[in-house]
Amino acid sequence: MLLGGQGGEAIADPKEAINVFDFEEAARKALPPAHFGYLATGVDDDATLRANREGFERIYLRPRRLMDIRRVDTRAELFGTMWETPLGLAPVGNQKAFHRDGELPVARAARVKGTLQILSTAANTSVEDVAAALGRPPWYQLYPTSRWEITERLVHRVAAAGCPVLVLTIDTQAGRHTETFERMKRLDKRNCVACHGTRPEDFYRRKPMFTGIDVTGLRTSNEALDWEHVKRLKKLSTMKLLIKGIETREDAKLCVDTGVDGIIVSNHGGRAEESGRGTIECLPEVVEGAGSHIPVLMDGGIRRGTDIFKALALGARGVFIGRPYIWGLACFGQAGVERVIDILRAELQLVMKQCGARSMAEITKASVGYR
Repeated sequence: MLLGGQGGEAIADPKEAINVFDFEEAARKALPPAHFGYLATGVDDDATLRANREGFERIYLRPRRLMDIRRVDTRAELFGTMWETPLGLAPVGNQKAFHRDGELPVARAARVKGTLQILSTAANTSVEDVAAALGRPPWYQLYPTSRWEITERLVHRVAAAGCPVLVLTIDTQAGRHTETFERMKRLDKRNCVACHGTRPEDFYRRKPMFTGIDVTGLRTSNEALDWEHVKRLKKLSTMKLLIKGIETREDAKLCVDTGVDGIIVSNHGGRAEESGRGTIECLPEVVEGAGSHIPVLMDGGIRRGTDIFKALALGARGVFIGRPYIWGLACFGQAGVERVIDILRAELQLVMKQCGARSMAEITKASVGYR
């Protein structure tokens, strides 16, 4: 029987998955059209979405032989915490669109697998409840709201919850045109207003992080956002501050100059702008711009252990996945998320052995080349 990732039937059990693509078709069948469309969409013609994957195909590996590979250490350290692998779970909002328990099965899976989780501002679960399920406070992704006083309240709340890292997301300030999502919404015959409401502020009233806050007229973007806002944000707490959405060496240098603690190279999974350039293609110049001053992380298009390896070889200290673990969540809940993590970890360990890299330090530029 052909399974999902091979163009046949969707898998019926997470144990049947051979790779993470097997979860995509299962998620498509499990979700309403609008919900899957929200997950699958890029912007405009989805060119950047495709570029996130295609960029990895232009990089080849340079295997090394006759190395003692009986022991391979996949651990990675970030801001004083040692993780089992350099793979983390990117922030994805509105997770009750994919599972009735929202972010909680993801947190439980991350706890079992010792995996880093970033919680979205637009989560359907509070930071306190996620921390309880995770067994530690998550990193927290912050959208810069259109009102500074609300941004300030969010920062103080997550700092009080013990979140060690604040991840400011800056790549959607101009707005976006999600054509695939809009087309798939038209296929959905349900009464979406019953859940989503009719006013812009209804979005926030379903989000626990905004409980007790007047959200009338609020937006999750702020077109006035600039480097002075970043400096103000840095002063609000002792949390490490990362900026997510950097794609150029110029902005990487400004991150260093502004006192930011780290960078996540990201184009919002191809959902921010139609640059047509994948994040793996942006990574080298951002690493160059950051120098040795601050760590650079990356998300966008990670689907294989070889993708993780290539990103590490080009200077990333860690990578994040979004859609793959949500595919797993949508069709199998916690078990699906755990299986996605397991598959990518096994693939990473395998490619490390094939390339003679027995630790993160042994994955270098010499491990890859370009077609």
